[in-house]
Amino acid sequence: MTRTSLGPATPGIPDAGGERATGAAIAATRTPCRGIGFRAGALAVLALTAPALGAQDLIPKAPPQTRAVVVRGATVHTMNGPALEGASVWFAAGRIRGVGAEADAPADAEVVDGTGLHLWPGMISAVTQVGLNEIGSIAATQDYDEIGDVTPEVRAVVGVNPDATTIPVTRSNGVLVCGVFPRGGLVPGTAGVIELDGWTWEDLSVADDVGVVVDWPEFRSSRWRGRRGDDEAEERVLEDRTAIDRAFRDARAWDAARRADPSIPHDVRHAALVPALRGERAVFVLADDLEAIRSAVAWAESLGLSMTLVGGNDADRCAPFLREQGVAVIVAGTHRLPGRRDDPFDRPFRLPAVLEDAGVRWCLASGTDGYENERNLPYHAATAIAHGLPLEAGMRGVTKDAAELLGVGDELGTIEAGKRATLILTDGHPLEVTTRVVAAWVSGRRIDLANKQTALAEKYRTKYRQLGSEPGEEGR
Repeated sequence: MTRTSLGPATPGIPDAGGERATGAAIAATRTPCRGIGFRAGALAVLALTAPALGAQDLIPKAPPQTRAVVVRGATVHTMNGPALEGASVWFAAGRIRGVGAEADAPADAEVVDGTGLHLWPGMISAVTQVGLNEIGSIAATQDYDEIGDVTPEVRAVVGVNPDATTIPVTRSNGVLVCGVFPRGGLVPGTAGVIELDGWTWEDLSVADDVGVVVDWPEFRSSRWRGRRGDDEAEERVLEDRTAIDRAFRDARAWDAARRADPSIPHDVRHAALVPALRGERAVFVLADDLEAIRSAVAWAESLGLSMTLVGGNDADRCAPFLREQGVAVIVAGTHRLPGRRDDPFDRPFRLPAVLEDAGVRWCLASGTDGYENERNLPYHAATAIAHGLPLEAGMRGVTKDAAELLGVGDELGTIEAGKRATLILTDGHPLEVTTRVVAAWVSGRRIDLANKQTALAEKYRTKYRQLGSEPGEEGR
């Protein structure tokens, strides 16, 4: 076996623990082209597209795994039981082959010394727009919203840009898997799951359809409130809910008719809803307000749908109801303000603990942090832990439970034989800010942990080295 020395986690980053470089913001200004000549208009277009070109990820993708790898002597956190001290995990062809021992590993396997380190499943951010949304002021880089209110045939995974700069930044903090969700409209499409390394969206894709997304209209936060009167806003909410229900019921009628008469023409929109109507896929319903949650659950029950609640700011107000109905919750982050003026300030922080105590299945997403800050997912979990959630439950919420609620629990989320070798090796607990990810593998491929922010950190260290005043360890 060949032994591998790990060294620093990323190029240009010293071994001193706890560093997290901050990246410079990319600002883009929209320039109006109406009423100007062709040459000026062309220059304006170039000015708009330049930031998009500059935002491209320049980190090469990892090559396929060609040799077996043994991580030896690490503390292995399988997320299926107690941690294994000083254990070994080996993997080949992208899959985990053995846990706890390496007797069956090939003699020529590459050996990674994990002594004093911790091996975990790669963390999973359950609901994101990574690769779908890049520069807010440039419409061409926003691929999460299709034209139309009811477009269930749209698959979000197809729109993912594998070269988005958010991808290497996210994975450098141990988040190696993301659920990608379309937004906009009432039924914006189907969610998928990606791993954060690959040349094409097909390379990234773990599952291109894990369930249809429904944005359930709410009275309290109606998008029409403020622009029209309350009565008209409420009427529009009811109309939108009716439109969602009609889309599903029309699809059920079409499916029944087509099974009776195969000559009925295929309809991609109806066909996209059929797996959910048959119970083969989940329906991810975005809702926050208590009334919206209850009405969405009642609607899903009326159609026999397997519903997963996304967001659920008021899920703590109806946790027993959710448990009785078998509805799981993807909590949209803990770093947010309470929904009501009279709420305790720490209510969002305590939501995962309340759901855990109530026996509701749940997992965690980064929510309001935005697509550019998915790397902060572990700190959302840490906040919940500081407010009553058990440590083990917090880690499950970003690994095992996230994989199961996204329908990919047979592929990801735990360290066990047969699953994808999507792993992180750390020098501490990944929910701690001071912990560094020393190495990471995506389906067995050792990935480069460099990114734009580590490059910027090295750039300015070079400046101070040239000036003869490089900051010491205390300044890092």
